[in-house]
Amino acid sequence: MFEMCVYTMGNRSYATNIARILDPGKIYFDSRVFSKENCTQENKKVVLGAESAVIILDDTEDVWEKHKENLILMDEYRYFSSSKRPFSLDNNSISVLKRDEKSDDELMGRDVRQVLKTVRGEVLKGCKIVFSRVKNNKKLWEVAGELGATCCKELDSSVTHVISTDMGTRGSRWAVKHGKFLVHPRWLEAAYSSWKRQPEDNFVVGC
Repeated sequence: MFEMCVYTMGNRSYATNIARILDPGKIYFDSRVFSKENCTQENKKVVLGAESAVIILDDTEDVWEKHKENLILMDEYRYFSSSKRPFSLDNNSISVLKRDEKSDDELMGRDVRQVLKTVRGEVLKGCKIVFSRVKNNKKLWEVAGELGATCCKELDSSVTHVISTDMGTRGSRWAVKHGKFLVHPRWLEAAYSSWKRQPEDNFVVGC
């Protein structure tokens, strides 16, 4: 049902070696290895195939400026334990594109970009977020919207989450006083990369 290939911004020898490690029996990728040497934005061959049927897995969004709707942004792989992020990520299951009751024929005819948008929009559905003195606020606001959350600037009883990096902000103090979730921006980033709402207790401000 799927045909997978490897693409890298590195050279072809690097990509070939990585493919050999990931798929020594050539079961999944076979010889479908592409690098920046033969796939460039200029010749528009970065996405190989119909855009409505291509899913891209990468930990870098900037590379796919023209194909963000096809992208599943992955959390960066960190080999050394000392380089792991300071928060605990609940990612026991990343298979968020669960099989529904539709037949294979119906699924084959759907635009994956719309499927990804729909599934992503369910992750934080029902959450209402206020950002309290957070850098890169605009980008995080967009991410929250893509995940189905509602963002606002006013603190009221309908707000479910306050996102901040500082316990001392007015918004942070309000969240604590009124029993609302007070979380670090990484909570939002983790939800985006894992495609599931993460436990708020794992992203406490000040940790």
